[in-house]
Amino acid sequence: MPGERLISQEENLRNREENISIAVFKIIDGLKDILEEDRQQKQPLILSLDEKLLIKIVKEFVFNKQKQCMIGITGESASGKTTLVNYVSKALRKKLFNESYTSLCCDDYYKDTSEELKQAGSYENLYKTGFSFDRPDAINLELMRAHLISLKNGCGVNAPEYDFVTCESIPNRSYKNPTQAILAEGLYVLGEELVDLFDIKVYVFTPFEKIKERWFSRAVLRGKTGSAAEHQFNDVNTTAQIYIRPTMKNADIVINGLTSAEYIEEITTRVINLVNDVINYYR
Repeated sequence: MPGERLISQEENLRNREENISIAVFKIIDGLKDILEEDRQQKQPLILSLDEKLLIKIVKEFVFNKQKQCMIGITGESASGKTTLVNYVSKALRKKLFNESYTSLCCDDYYKDTSEELKQAGSYENLYKTGFSFDRPDAINLELMRAHLISLKNGCGVNAPEYDFVTCESIPNRSYKNPTQAILAEGLYVLGEELVDLFDIKVYVFTPFEKIKERWFSRAVLRGKTGSAAEHQFNDVNTTAQIYIRPTMKNADIVINGLTSAEYIEEITTRVINLVNDVINYYR
């Protein structure tokens, strides 16, 4: 009978809504347990977290596959942003399909300065002209914003790639899919040019001495040594005080940049397992 089918549909809908509500609380309780265990670690992964955001994430994104989640991750140069993204991504690849997320990196959007480097003859001479890699205008944030908006609107984009040795920007190097989760990482992701695009805003905090140690190790790989490296690091530190450290106030989550890569992957895997187990049980 039509009336009976209608009642049955309504009951099924109510049951589904009840199951989702129970599942949301199960996930939130499980996440709180993971966070409490994390706090007890010598180097916890999460230094601070807005718990209202935790509830919002679970309610809005976990059970709504149609809703897209934009995540912005920032921190100073050599703070550990890329390591965080790489090992979160590694855990995601193990448990989910690659198509479930897409990542963009600010570093790929540096403007081409290969001709300027050739004309200067060296990094040291380039810096003497007043050029800086560590100001927002060195990066094509307008293009990055346009690409993020396109992804948010369901359109794929072709991201550029930057060569840190030659300072060349190679356009249309990597195709990015408009997936449910978009991870954007870089120095100016939580700056005024991009911050409004993100549902979840993450800041990676690392003490100055560790940043300095990591930065100089990486500089060698990018062809910067001696006075050229010293000059750029001084600029890195000065510009961080102006453009990057103040953006920590925009963050919903502050991550510990001293946490090991293995621990990042471990925590991410635990969260994924928790969410998957609860969803499968209440499906």
